[in-house]
Amino acid sequence: MDNHCPPFAADCAVRLAADLIAHTWDPVVLMALRAGRRRRMDLLSGMAGVSDKVLTQTLRRLHANGLIVRITAPADRSVTYELSELGGSLADGPLAALGQWAIDHADQVLATQEQHSTAIGRRAAAG
Repeated sequence: MDNHCPPFAADCAVRLAADLIAHTWDPVVLMALRAGRRRRMDLLSGMAGVSDKVLTQTLRRLHANGLIVRITAPADRSVTYELSELGGSLADGPLAALGQWAIDHADQVLATQEQHSTAIGRRAAAG
């Protein structure tokens, strides 16, 4: 990170990038749209655990940040979403790398979380 701003600076570009994917569902939607244009209902049915309200907020936020494009068909007024060029560069680059890292290290992360939870449980029981 030699050529980046100090990480604690309020206007640091790294913080800007982190803010773009800070919400839980932002990276999930971006990765789902890598497969191509989708309707909101298709996204909703394909993503377990997200509510209709949260998905709507996520789509609005991603659109406002220029990461997705909202397309309204003139014939039937149906709406679809797709990655913008900017969103594609984020999804295909850093997010894809982060996803691969998660696949490669998921077992280790889950095991460490389990050890931590067990240790906290023992301390609480003894305390």
